[in-house]
Amino acid sequence: MNAPVLLVTGASSGIGAATARMAASRGRRLVLAARRADALRGLAAELGGASRAVAVPCDVTRAEDVDALVPAALAAFGRLDAVFANAGSFTPTSFLHGTGTPQQWRDMVLTNVLGTALVARAALPALIASRGHLVLTGSVAGRVVVPGQLYSATKWAVTAMAQSIRAEVTATGVRVTLVQPGMVDAGETSSDRLAEPRLRPEDVARAVLFALEQPPEVDIGEIVVRPTGQRPDR
Repeated sequence: MNAPVLLVTGASSGIGAATARMAASRGRRLVLAARRADALRGLAAELGGASRAVAVPCDVTRAEDVDALVPAALAAFGRLDAVFANAGSFTPTSFLHGTGTPQQWRDMVLTNVLGTALVARAALPALIASRGHLVLTGSVAGRVVVPGQLYSATKWAVTAMAQSIRAEVTATGVRVTLVQPGMVDAGETSSDRLAEPRLRPEDVARAVLFALEQPPEVDIGEIVVRPTGQRPDR
């Protein structure tokens, strides 16, 4: 079978699960990675089982977990064509008021920044071999200044990381896309933003698949996807 293989981190829910389902519906085989093993295995079964989707429990902040992902993809399907480095976390913060615990702050930084970097580091050799595609989940919060939010700083880091990776792999044929969603109806939200318009996870998944489905000579560098009506400064 020559169907392309996509590895998705943060695949057990939200944007990751929506992207996995949409990719499967378009013929891709999936390697699904996340911390929630039961949800991950359920999704793999839903998408066709071992011949179509495999579940690999993974904490992206642990290098040994991340380093097992590409070998699992190659063992299951013999190839790896694209990686969606999507795993992330959010906790409300305030530098002024100390909102959130130090451990929550640490976990968010490690997941969003170190985790994304470890996935890129582990995946790029295989993507160079396949002249593949790396997609990273950033955020509109990585383009604007959000008062008091450490999350925004982590996504600014992902923006810089995407640009740095693209600069490093330009001559290899690997394409790099940064997808920057606005508010999404998935996970936790700051209490002061509950009434704002939101995207569905499927809206972001369509943007990811749009980038992945371009012909090899087309490299979509960045996609910004905001819900209609979201303030441009948020």
